Amino acid sequence: MNASVPSTVSPLPDNRQSGTYPGDTDLVAQCRAGDLAAFDLLVERHQNRIFNLCYWMLGNRDEAADAAQDAFIRAYRSLANFRGDSAFGTWLHRIAVNTALDAVNRRKRAPLPYSDVNSSANDDEDAADIDSAPAQTDLAESQPVLAALRQERHIAVREALARLPENFRQVLVLFEIEGYPYEEIAVMLELPIGTVKSRINRARLRLKDELQGVRELFEE
Repeated sequence: MNASVPSTVSPLPDNRQSGTYPGDTDLVAQCRAGDLAAFDLLVERHQNRIFNLCYWMLGNRDEAADAAQDAFIRAYRSLANFRGDSAFGTWLHRIAVNTALDAVNRRKRAPLPYSDVNSSANDDEDAADIDSAPAQTDLAESQPVLAALRQERHIAVREALARLPENFRQVLVLFEIEGYPYEEIAVMLELPIGTVKSRINRARLRLKDELQGVRELFEE
């Protein structure tokens, strides 16, 4: 590919002409022909989910942003190897999972830095909602308390995920947070579906154990 590799991952300007976007397959073909604008569209379409995936894998917003950018750069450089056996998004998520795991390995299994655990709820708007909205008679009065509880739960789950083995963490993030079905996870991780299902079940049990110390946060 003759076009230079993009150095940053950022959405296109809002004043771009609206209309029906081409599919991922068409955009990939345009990218292979050297059309950087087509790659910008792919980034815009997938960047939120890729960042979210990296964020839950790494537990740190800055590291997640770096990993997401690295994943897109790797994907761009590897477009010639994309055969279309799976959806582009599935292929891209596989790259993002590997990129996030590389970042974890670079830490040499040091404890995760949670420098942003006290960030506002707005900072976590792209993360998965781990709470269902309870029925309240005085919603205006209860919302600050509920927001604080929800943030505490979010932090507890994020920290518990960080303590799981990498193979458990990745399947839980993909299944419970990203919402991918067993079949797509099997493709991403190149595992039999039976292994994926078994690993998810074991990961859920392990996560439950990790959350025992803060189980009062999840009691109604």
